[in-house]
Order: sequence, then C-alpha cells, then structure tokens
Amino acid sequence: MPRTTTLECPSLRALTFDILGLIKVIEGKGEQKEAPRVVERWGEPDASRCVLATSILDPILGVARRKGFIEVLSPVNGDVRASISNQNQSDKVSEDNSVIGLHLFRKERLDSSSRSCTLLTCTIKGSASMKCVKMSKSLEDSGVEGTQTTWNVSGSGSILCFKVDADENYALFGWKGVEPAKNSLGIFTPTWFTSATFLCKDDHRKFVAGTNRHQVRLYDISAQRRPVVSFDFRETPIKAIAKDVDGHTIYIGNGFGDLASIDIRNSKRPSHHSD
Repeated sequence: MPRTTTLECPSLRALTFDILGLIKVIEGKGEQKEAPRVVERWGEPDASRCVLATSILDPILGVARRKGFIEVLSPVNGDVRASISNQNQSDKVSEDNSVIGLHLFRKERLDSSSRSCTLLTCTIKGSASMKCVKMSKSLEDSGVEGTQTTWNVSGSGSILCFKVDADENYALFGWKGVEPAKNSLGIFTPTWFTSATFLCKDDHRKFVAGTNRHQVRLYDISAQRRPVVSFDFRETPIKAIAKDVDGHTIYIGNGFGDLASIDIRNSKRPSHHSD
C-alpha cells in the first residue's frame, strides 16, 4: 500500500557572508517559533577570501572576494560553477581597489547558452567591468567569454556603493570624493554616500541614499539636484539601504546594528527598529 510523507520546509532560508570568506545557510521554522539557526557552512575560514559583494539570480549566486576573485556558485548546495579574476593585466591587486559592487543580469540578458552568465562589477577606484562568464563542471574550463567592456565611473575619490535599477538600464554609483581642507577651527566634516538603492521599480529617477553622517536622503533627479526628503537616523553612518516592493518603504541599517523600516512619505517616525 502506498505511503505518503510530509516534508517540513523551512519558512525562512537565508544566506549570510563574512570576513572569513564563509557562506552560511540559515533556516528557521516560523510555526514552531524557533530561533533561526545555521544549518550549513560553505568553504573554509580564510581572511584572504573575505566576501566583499554578492548578487543572487536564481539559480546562481555571484560572490566577489578579496584580491579580485569572483565565483559563481549554486545557492542551493554551494557548488562552485566558475571562478575568475576581476583584475585586468594593467590592474594592480591591492586592498584599495577591491570590488565594491557586483550584479548578475537577469536570464533574458544572459548569453543564449544556459552555461554562461553576464555580470557587472565595480571597484573602489571606479573601474567598472561587464563580462560574460562561462560555467563548467570543471573549474579549469570556466572563465571569461568574449571581450569584456570596461570603463571608469569616477575620476577621483573612492566608490562606496553601487546599484543597478530594476530594468537593468541604469546604474547608480556613490563615492567619497577628495576631502577638502578643514577650516580654521578644524571641525569641518565632509559628507559622502555610503549606501543607496532605487526607490521605485518603474522609475530610475528616484533613489534613496545613506551618508556617513547618519543621514537618509531621497532624490528625484527629474525635479531637482538637492534632496527632496532628508532626515537623520540615530548617530552612526548608514551602512545598508534596501527598498520594499511597495515603492515607498525602505529598510535601513547603521554601524551600531540598528535596523528600521520607514515609510519615506512619513520619514519622521520609523515604524520599527531593533538594536
């Protein structure tokens, strides 16, 4: 007589990345009200393989590591499908020119072969590069296909954040410029962008940026150059900003680990935060 088995699927499954180069799988079951726990660890602890940037596009995961290496993995089991170097022959591998952002393009933008993917990277010094990466069962057979396109997005300063819009037609770069001299009192504190995201799925002209001076700013470049909305969040630099699908809620995190969800239409009062 046939038997049936009930499989318990986690209500939460997330991937986290750390400075030791580990990728951790976290799962939680909401119905049992258990705290999420680490169920898998991919890789071995190695600070020289620190994770700097990631991008996920089912069924692949892109990971940029220290010293200019980029891997394409399976987000299901962590198998490495491709490994390449992001450095050009003219580039010098250094900590001050590490990858700051990585984006995997959607399937309709990929190569016709299911064994390849197209990705965009940007380094701290502003070197952007778009390339097609061939995936293979053997890492020795993986690599960059065709000619990669490179350009410089900043003539000076350091790129600190990077984002591609939902339609993948526009990219947003935020950087720290060359610091001006302090005033006679020595108290001048320059402001620069530390994180950013496009606000609306169908409008690339609106984006939200966080600064090193714990400010959150909404820009609409079709209206004016100055922020449309600006407010402070706690007292440390904004480290992360993400948008909600509703087009007006944003999620922010700072250097102290404080988190908040805020309706940008009523930015004076965060709807939730945790320390």
